[in-house]
Amino acid sequence: MEKKNAKNEYEIDERLQYVDPISEIVKRAEKEGHFDHLPGKGKPLKLRNDYMNPEEKQLYKTMKDNHILPKWIELANEIDALKKELFRSESKERKKKVKRINKKIKEYNYLCPPSLQRNRIEN
Repeated sequence: MEKKNAKNEYEIDERLQYVDPISEIVKRAEKEGHFDHLPGKGKPLKLRNDYMNPEEKQLYKTMKDNHILPKWIELANEIDALKKELFRSESKERKKKVKRINKKIKEYNYLCPPSLQRNRIEN
């Protein structure tokens, strides 16, 4: 009898669970096929980046057209390559590589967008 009470103590009563009404409406409409015949279904989205200021937009377009990566992307690639090498390293060499990687991560974090920042690695 104690086991049954302990189990019920941690279960959430279905009546208390939050149900997002909008999500429920969308799910029901999907099941009923309301989205099956929309114009453009299966075609790629035409995404706009109007959120960028015109100078920044032009800069990124020019860089892309000339196959130039921003410095923070180059650093991300270097960090990833160094991390792969790290697994094959001996302990003394490993410590040096960890220091080098963390230095690059610090530089990367100063340059990249905040949402893409990385954590330092430990030995």
